[in-house]
Order: sequence, then C-alpha cells, then structure tokens
Amino acid sequence: MTSESGGPSEADARLLDPLQDDLPLVAWQALSEDAADPNPFFGPSFLRPYLSHMGRGRVRLLVVADSLTGQWLMAAPIRSRPVGLLVPVPTTFTTDYGPVGTPLLHPDAGAIHVQRFFQAAAGKSGILALPHLPLASRAAGFLMDLEEADVAVVERSYRASHDCGAKGQSQFDDAFKGKRRKEMKRLLRRLEDEGPVSLETIEGDRLQAHFEQFLALEASGWKGRENTALASKSQTADFSRETVAAMGSAGHVRIDELRVGEKLIASLVSFVDGGHVFAWKIAFDETYARYSPGAQLVLFTFQQNLAMQGFKLADSLAIPGHSMIEPLWRGRRETGLLLLSSGSTATFKNRICSADFALEQTLRRLARDIRKKVRS
Repeated sequence: MTSESGGPSEADARLLDPLQDDLPLVAWQALSEDAADPNPFFGPSFLRPYLSHMGRGRVRLLVVADSLTGQWLMAAPIRSRPVGLLVPVPTTFTTDYGPVGTPLLHPDAGAIHVQRFFQAAAGKSGILALPHLPLASRAAGFLMDLEEADVAVVERSYRASHDCGAKGQSQFDDAFKGKRRKEMKRLLRRLEDEGPVSLETIEGDRLQAHFEQFLALEASGWKGRENTALASKSQTADFSRETVAAMGSAGHVRIDELRVGEKLIASLVSFVDGGHVFAWKIAFDETYARYSPGAQLVLFTFQQNLAMQGFKLADSLAIPGHSMIEPLWRGRRETGLLLLSSGSTATFKNRICSADFALEQTLRRLARDIRKKVRS
C-alpha cells in the first residue's frame, strides 16, 4: 500500500482493549476477512466472546493501521506472560481453544508495517514471542526477515493437515486404500445393521440447534467425565455458543455429522475462513466406538473439504502425533514458537527465553511420566 506521493504509507500502531464498546469492529472484521493468512481465532467473532467469558488477564489488541486512511493492516492480541516458567515477555495471545498464532496481515501490508508491529509489541523489553505460528505463512516470512531483530525458532512441530486440489486428492487416496479402505467400509456396513446411516454437513440456520446436539454428545463422553467438555462449565459453554452464533451468521462455521437413524453418533465442528478449514472440536458416542465413528467422520470431512469451492488448506488443530487423525490427514502443517529480540542483548534475551521454555517442557514431560506410572 502506498501513499498519494507514491511511497510506503505511514503506519500507526495502537494498543486497544478488544472488549471496549467503541472499538471499530467493522475495521477489525474487514482485516480478519481479508487476511493473507486466515486466523479465525484472532478475529472479533472468536476473541471477544472468549475474553468476555474466559478472562485471561490483561490482553490488548495491537493494531497497525494506515495513518492516512485508518485501514487496519495488521493486528494480533498481545499479553505479557512467561514463554516457559519464569520470564514474562510480550506474547501473541493463543490458547488451547485456538492454537493458531498468525497475526492478521492485510495482503497490501509490507515489511514497514510488520516492523512497526514488532516495535510496538516488543516495547521497552525489545522482545516478542509468537507461539503456535505457522511457519509457512506470509506473516511468519515477514517476521523472520526483520533486519533489526535476532530471530529464533525455539520449537518446531508438525500437526495433521491436508491440502487442496490434486495434492489433497492424492493424500486422501493414500489414506483411504488397501486394508484401511476395506476395514472402514466393513465397519460402515456393520453400523448399518444398527439403523440407516447418514453423513451430512450442517450450515446456515440449522447450525445453532445442531451445535447444542454437539455439546450434549461431547458431554456424554470422557470429556464430560473429566469435566473438560465445553458444556462442563458455564464459561466455556457460553463462550462457545456465542462464537458459533457470531461466526455462523457470517458463514464461517460448518458441522459435519454421522447419524444412525435420528441418533447423532459423531460430530465435527469446523471454522471456515479464507478457504482454510480449521477442525475445531470433535465428539463421538463411545457406545459405537467399535465402528470407528470419529475416523469415519474425519474421512467424510476430508471429502467435503476437497469439494468446497475455494478450498486451500485444512488444519486439524490436533496435537502432533494424534493417533486417530494423523494416519487419515497425511499433510503436515509446521508451526513453531518464534522469538524476536532487538538491541545489543538480543541474542542473550532469546537464549534466556529458549532455556526457560526448555525447562518448562522438561518438567511437563516428567509430570506426564509420573501420572502414567501412578495410573499403571
């Protein structure tokens, strides 16, 4: 984007309260819709309901706008918190409910706007952490090319995804062939002995009613027993209902379902944004586990994605190594924790934060090992 004189437009950076009443939601939503790297979790339809009901301290929305037109060119929620256990630094705000850390970046934005974003986010500390950042994104490319910053990718991980077009079809064919294809079809035939089987995609006016059915299905399983289902707590139930209502009204929610007769036995809620599909939440009836209802539905969703007009990429949002989805969605999306530091001690700051993160990960692994031994 250029000014009337032909040079780069001036960039104005502001920190805003994402819940303030007079926030320019139209400008925020427009940037979310147009972002070069779709990220529904940084848009107003997700972030405002989340912060309203879930809290999480002092989160501010950092906005870089064109100082002449006021158009938003880059935005992300920012909060100061430890990268690991001990060292609090400005960090783009991601959660387990939205593990995508890509700043919203307008296609017309350039290096000058990304540089202004980093300067404003890092502030006096001279450091910024960006967790869960898809490293192949346009925003990540700009950030890692910042001349004034020392760049460190502390952790790289790969989660299940799938592509579009011929590459996506090849991934589907590889996943659904041979013994697996034969077994999945056999299980589906056995499931038909229980009643008429149907696979359907829900959109539009029916979304909210079917999301209530998803909530009930999720709460009936192990997540309900462990009190981690969305419906287990009023905060998560209210946040999720508001999010699905807001995003659904704009055509950004899809629910894929597997039923036996009228009985819902598997449901997958996805967010659809800029040709990207984010598989947000899945649930299935455990009494039908022998028929692999979750896997059946994930394969159906794969086909629905490939048939979707304008489809570009599907992100499972699943933890790396997920036993059910990784054998079925054969693509991989690389994400990482990106550290950016400036100043004479930039390299030292990145090393301190990297060590802090490594310490936390080590303690987490030890805790998991202890829990496994106790259970066994």
